[in-house]
Amino acid sequence: MSFSVEDLLACTLALIVMATAGPARAADDPGSTPSAEEVAAMLANPNATLGFLAFNIDYVQYAGEAPGADRQSAPRLAFQPSVPYPLNESTNFFLRPLIPVFLDQPVPAVGDAGSLEFDGSGLQLGDISFDAAIGKTFDSRMVLFAGAIGTLPTATDDRVGLNQYLLGPEFFIGRGAKWGFVGVLLTHQWDIAGEDAYSTSISGGQYFYTINLENAWQIQAQPTFAYNHEAQSGNQWTLPLGVGASKTVVLGKTPWKFNLQYWYYLESPEIFGPKHQVRFQITPVIPLPW
Repeated sequence: MSFSVEDLLACTLALIVMATAGPARAADDPGSTPSAEEVAAMLANPNATLGFLAFNIDYVQYAGEAPGADRQSAPRLAFQPSVPYPLNESTNFFLRPLIPVFLDQPVPAVGDAGSLEFDGSGLQLGDISFDAAIGKTFDSRMVLFAGAIGTLPTATDDRVGLNQYLLGPEFFIGRGAKWGFVGVLLTHQWDIAGEDAYSTSISGGQYFYTINLENAWQIQAQPTFAYNHEAQSGNQWTLPLGVGASKTVVLGKTPWKFNLQYWYYLESPEIFGPKHQVRFQITPVIPLPW
């Protein structure tokens, strides 16, 4: 199976059409459309029964010991749809792909003189990752997830992908309250097939926090972190501190969430890694097909 950026854009356009047209059908019942405040609170809970399409627009500035590392930056996109399948009132099944697109990723390479240089990747599709999990909400508002996470070698340029199939477990624990939500996702992936010239063993995850404010405003961030067990000392951790704000509105009959975050990397690979990141996230809510 082969993927291209053009295929991704075509699929994304179709999903956007579904997002803007679908909720109008559900709105035929005047009581079926929740308020912006209700949607914002529901989206803060990873186990909420809401379908949505998350579009991440990132700008990353890099740093490191490699010559010229601090002059490198990159814009990139990522798309993650979520369409939960309810198993009962408190339990849902999730299958969520994450599709990255690199607009022009700086790639370190050894130059003719033996020094490390950087080259731009151009527009490329990255490795698509996915998770499949079951989430349950308890009476105490505790939320637990358990499942599997994987990565497929779909990159259109080997320099922005691993050329390996990865698979491993994931676990999430969080808790909701009237003031918001807090939680952490933990994952681990090993290479199970593909390029065998090197091994991959990466622990990762994401921490979540949301503080609800008035008029569907929220203080909110979801930074991702990773620990590469196969990397050299000083290049294993990628750990950002994130802060952000979001606003949920209802445009026409479709709820939309807009989120702006800033991540400062407390730990990053010493040779070359991210230092600052700005993320703008656009998330339309879509009706579930079941």
